[in-house]
Amino acid sequence: MPPRRGPDTRPPAGPSTRINEAIRVDTVRLIDADGENRGEMRTQEALDIAIGLNLDLVEVAPEGRPPVCRIMDYGKWRYEQEQKAKQARKHQSTITIKEIKFRPKIDPHDYETKKGHVLRFLKNKDKVKVTIMFRGRELMHPERGEAILLQLASEVEDLAIIESRPNLDGRNMIMMLAPLKDVPVQAAKPAKTPSETAPPAEEAPSETAASS
Repeated sequence: MPPRRGPDTRPPAGPSTRINEAIRVDTVRLIDADGENRGEMRTQEALDIAIGLNLDLVEVAPEGRPPVCRIMDYGKWRYEQEQKAKQARKHQSTITIKEIKFRPKIDPHDYETKKGHVLRFLKNKDKVKVTIMFRGRELMHPERGEAILLQLASEVEDLAIIESRPNLDGRNMIMMLAPLKDVPVQAAKPAKTPSETAPPAEEAPSETAASS
């Protein structure tokens, strides 16, 4: 006899999967254990076939008219689906977009500070949206903002590529930088121990016998 499982209510969340006696429609379209379409038949007849093979009758397409059911080892199938989902999550990468804003008349010190933030974001494999904010009459000279963006891109080219070139959007000019795939993620530096940060102790003067 096949395992008499009720409706599948385990994660992942979503509509439950009906199997065996939980399939309450009168007629189903049956796919047998070999993948062959057996056509429409009464649900009880399809269940009897599954019982004879010591397998489960699983509703795989409830939206069908009639619903499509397949004969299979449901426990094994569910395990395989969970493993596939686990592998997909493992290889899935999350892309974070950071934003840094410049002014067209930014002074050199502020520029270097903001460039340091951009470098840190790129080393952490984040995309960086770089924005030049224009005010008032500054918008009459968009080439100044473009020059800053292209200068920044050239100074970080060992870590990033330009995903979208400088583009004027309203009063802002925007450029997107994407990290290079073959650059390793920057590891956090270990904190120094007290013994490493303490100043070296002064050496005691050596004792020598002297006579005058």
